[in-house]
Order: sequence, then structure tokens, then C-alpha cells
Amino acid sequence: MINEITVQELKKMMDQGEDFQLIDCREPHEVKIASLGGILMPLNEIADHEEEIARDKKVIIHCRSGARSANAILYLQDMFDFDNLYNLKGGINAWSNEIDSNITTY
Repeated sequence: MINEITVQELKKMMDQGEDFQLIDCREPHEVKIASLGGILMPLNEIADHEEEIARDKKVIIHCRSGARSANAILYLQDMFDFDNLYNLKGGINAWSNEIDSNITTY
């Protein structure tokens, strides 16, 4: 099971100054195209960063469309027993389409 959060919910959390961790599981070249300011942990390296992922607050993981981040969450839940991970539904492209059109889609 994967918990999801919409871009509207994430925007509200940001606007209200909620304490959460945002992780970007895309590749470095993708971050150069568009970014939400999350911590870069590429999917193929995410296990190496397990100790950097918060366990005491919401952790929102995103990618371009939501597929890689869903895989990252399934892996982290299975291998490291995380229970506080949320997939950004639609990824950074949904953010661009629904929140900020200045963010490049690709």
C-alpha cells in the first residue's frame, strides 16, 4: 500500500510551514530541468540514503510523474519498514500543470 498526496495538499503544507521532508528520486540531469527544492536521492541510490530519510515526520517522495517515487516507496517500506512515506501523485509534472506553470514539464 502506498500513501499518496496531491500537489494541492503539498502546496498547502508548504504554505502553512508544516514540517516534512521532500525527496526527489529523479536523476541529477532532471533536476536541472525542473525542481521543487527537495533533497536529491536518485531511485537507484535511494537505499544508500536510508539513514537520511526522516522517520519522525511525513516524507514526500516525488519524481516526474509518480511512477518512480511509487517504486521507491514500495522498496523503502519493504526493506526498511518505513511507515511515513507519501507519493506525490502525478509528480513534478502535476505540480507544473496544477500549481506553477513556470516549472518546466518534460
